[in-house]
Order: sequence, then C-alpha cells, then structure tokens
Amino acid sequence: MHAIDIILKKRGGGELTLEEIRFLVAGAADQSIPPEQLSAWLMAAFLRGLTLDEVTGLTTAMRYSGEVFDHTGLGRTTVDKHSTGGVGDSTSFLVAPIAAAAGLAVPMISGRALGHTGGTLDKLETIPGYRTQLSLTEARRVLVLCGATMIGQTKDLVPADRVLYDLRDRTGSVESPFLICPSIMSKKLAEGLHGLVLDAKTGSGAFLKDPAAVRFLAALMVDIGERSGTRTAALLTSMDQPLGRFAGNWLEIWEAVDLLSNRWHPMYEDIREISLILAGWMIYLGGKAGAPVEGRDLAETLLIDGKALDIFLRMVEAQGGDTSAFDDPGSFHQPKFRREFCASRSGYLAYMDCAKIGWAVQRLGAGRERAGETVNAHAGLEMRAKLGTRVRAGQPLFTLFADDEALFDEPERLLAEAVVIADQPAPVPPLIAQIITAENKNQFLELPPRP
Repeated sequence: MHAIDIILKKRGGGELTLEEIRFLVAGAADQSIPPEQLSAWLMAAFLRGLTLDEVTGLTTAMRYSGEVFDHTGLGRTTVDKHSTGGVGDSTSFLVAPIAAAAGLAVPMISGRALGHTGGTLDKLETIPGYRTQLSLTEARRVLVLCGATMIGQTKDLVPADRVLYDLRDRTGSVESPFLICPSIMSKKLAEGLHGLVLDAKTGSGAFLKDPAAVRFLAALMVDIGERSGTRTAALLTSMDQPLGRFAGNWLEIWEAVDLLSNRWHPMYEDIREISLILAGWMIYLGGKAGAPVEGRDLAETLLIDGKALDIFLRMVEAQGGDTSAFDDPGSFHQPKFRREFCASRSGYLAYMDCAKIGWAVQRLGAGRERAGETVNAHAGLEMRAKLGTRVRAGQPLFTLFADDEALFDEPERLLAEAVVIADQPAPVPPLIAQIITAENKNQFLELPPRP
C-alpha cells in the first residue's frame, strides 16, 4: 500500500478499507509514514468525514497500536469517566475514588491542559511527589492496592494517537467528531473497561459549539464503546460557566480534597452534584446499582462516610504523593500576587463566555502555549458569583492568582469581554441537558454534521 493513494481516496470522498486504515495507523505508530502525509490524510478526513465503519476501524486499530491493560485476576469490574474538556472541571478527583469505594476498579488515563481547558495530570502534579508517569505494571499494582489509579499515557499505550493528536493540534484539524472519537475511545478502550461514562461538554466553554455536533460526537462514542463490548453512556453537561469554586491546578486539588472531606462552600454545589451523578452512572454501568439514581445515592453515601477520601489518600501515597499538603490546602496555596475582578455595574450575572474565562486562567500561568512548557501550580482564579446571581457595582466576581503581576492585564481584558451583567436574570442552563445511551444513540447518528 502507498499512503498517497489512501490520501487521494479519502480526499475524493471514498471509504477506506480496514486494511488501509490499519496501514495508516501502523505507519503513525512506528513513524514509517512521514508527518506531512499523515497531516494530509487527517485534513482529508476532517473535510470529508468518516463512515461509522471507518471510525470503528480507526478506533480499533489505534487501540491495539501498542500495549493494553490486562485486568486478568483483578477481581473487580473496571469502569472509567472521560470529559471532553472543561474549565474548573475537577470531577475526576471525586468520581474515581467514589467508584473505587463502591468496589469497582478505575484505571484512569488522563491528559494535560489543552487550549482553554485544564489538564488532570497538571493538577495532580501539584501534589508534592505525585507520579503520573507509571508503567502499566506499576499502575496495576496501585489499582490492586487502592482500586483506582490516575496516570498519564505511557509511550507504549496507543502510540498512534500521540502522533496523530499532535498533528491534529498543529494542522487545525482538531474539531472533527470523526477524529475526536477515535482519539478518546482508543485510549479508554485500551484500559480494558467494562463500563465507561462520557461527560460531553456543551455551551460556551465546550470545544464543539454546535449542540448537534456535540450530540453526534456523544452518540458516536457510545456506539463505538458498545460495539467494542464496553457498556457506555454519555451525559451532555453544561459548560456555560466554570464548575465549582476554583479553576487552576492546585486550586482544583484543594477543591476536591474539601469535597472529599465534606467541607462545604456555596460555590461547590454544582461540581458536587455533577460528580455524584457521573459517579452514579459509573456505579450503575459497573453493576453495583440497579439504576443510575441508585448509583448516585450510593455515591453520596460513600462521599459522606469518608470511604472515597480514604481511597484518594491511599492512591496519592501509592503514587509517591505527600498527603500532608492536604492538612491545610488553603495554606499550601501560595501565589505571589492576587487581584480582584469586580462587577462594572449592578444587575444580574446573565452570561459567561466560559472559553474566554478558560483562556484567562491559561494566561495567568495555569496552562501552556505549546507542548512541553511548565505550568504554574498556584495560578488560576476563584469564582465569587455564579450565573443568575444579583450583583452590585464593585462587587468581586473573580479573584485572580498569578506569580507575575504583569500577567493580570490580558486575563482582566478577557474577563471583561466574557461577563455580561443584565437588568433581568437569564435562564441558567441545567447541569445535564441530555443523556445518550445504547437505547437512544441511533437517532443522533442519522445526519452526521460536516465541519
């Protein structure tokens, strides 16, 4: 086979065979196909789209392009959760230990900050000593010990995705459901999961702005998961404002530890509820509850009684982390500079451009401009008001944190553009807009949107 023939075939709208897809993926994994040819094929796929059979073949080939988790003898059902990327989204630190406390195993493979969204690995690495780069053997040991592990992608796990994802990021071919789905699902299915819950973001902070595109992507991922023998459900959740109280790296660890410790703050309500619902679905798909609502109730019990906190602490210690930082996480937070961003007028907080808020967090130092850059542990912001709140002129809406005072200017400009204060309150989008499962997925797969 020749890569140029496959590029021309897809460019012309043809459907690739499974053999052609496997050839491309193998060439990406061992780098025998040059990046310019892989980039050309990705752009052709971005513009022409893929059929369901092509997406299935691409996902499967990428899944087996390297090592996969072997859960033989583990004695637990394996489940996981994946988010399509949010701002202030610390749900992973809650749902993984909650599901493990229910008797399930959670081999969570996570990523780093991308664009305006935060990265789970960047947040975990603010815990002194915590190791995110474990081998699969080491990860299995933590899984046996604690029931949950949170690690980064190893060099041998889905190597084709690392190459293709980097090229998509550099060639403007990221926002295609046909390419997002194989990227996400190949890594999750390589975990050897029995159940998977997908948190598909909608609204101003989502990567895909078109609700129809989000529904299609969610249904596509559910379809691929079910075809692969993994019980899969997707929850379309609101990303019209940052979740919880904080957006940043250590800040979100602080928030998660507070919630696991049953320390309450008014700004925690939405992140707590969405985490319980997601964990409830994980518990249900893992066979530990008869219905998602029963799973949510069990999740709350495991959160309140401290079992989830115990598992989180054990997991952190097993991966080299120093849990003494959790004794007073607020005192551990030591940014050099703080600044208040205040309401310009009185009225109701009616709208937030959540993507711009995410970029403000990134520009404060919590994210990176390019791969390999370090991120600041304590940069970020604290939410002081939520959508629908009555505010007065001069009232703080955000507290900003940075280690360089010169970094405040651009985030303040972005926040000024992101926030709308109106004379009348606007409807606040529900936390969950829709749930897509094996039973209803087909109705969203009939008319796939084109980029």
